[in-house]
Amino acid sequence: MIALVLRDLRRAYASGGATLIVAFFLLVAILFPFAVGPDQKLLARIGGGVIWAAALLAALLPVERLVAPDLDSGTLDQLALRGFSATTVAAAKIAAHWLAFAPPLMAATIAAAGLLDLPGEALLTVEIGLALGTPGLAALAVATGALVAGLRGAGAIAGLVMLPLAIPLLIFGAGAIEGGAGGLKLLAATSLLLVAGAPFIAGAAIRAGTE
Repeated sequence: MIALVLRDLRRAYASGGATLIVAFFLLVAILFPFAVGPDQKLLARIGGGVIWAAALLAALLPVERLVAPDLDSGTLDQLALRGFSATTVAAAKIAAHWLAFAPPLMAATIAAAGLLDLPGEALLTVEIGLALGTPGLAALAVATGALVAGLRGAGAIAGLVMLPLAIPLLIFGAGAIEGGAGGLKLLAATSLLLVAGAPFIAGAAIRAGTE
């Protein structure tokens, strides 16, 4: 399991995928103030929602590369022959995807908060929310990647599949800034549900793709 996680993690950093995710996240945070204007009160009020929307889009960015390359190269078949279940492989990919994008994203959130004039208390709530919610985003991304692997136009299809399912995370994550502990509990529960269910969904899709 650890070897599978480290393998996907090395690939994510070697291909520059993690850097691209953080760059995209910061680009959204930089462009948004230009779109809404320099009103500091407005930016502070909507800053948390902007960060969560940017995090969701950033997590979606590498979906096509999470499962499809291993399916095309036959790596998933080799792992199955070595006794690794598809569910275990999916769980390892979720852990690797989270480690590749969540810690750098949370660090970049500090810079994004400065750009959006987010108060320190709100920044702390956003960081806690990201720590609770990004595992759910990673799980959803891997499950989506497994479902669309091998399909033509997988990127567009992945967006159509993942974005509606991620709406609860977005709502509870952004709402936790004003909702406090109650909002964080709902966010944690939703994220836990996704993390618990995604390996089985992704595993079933991987098995179907390798048969």
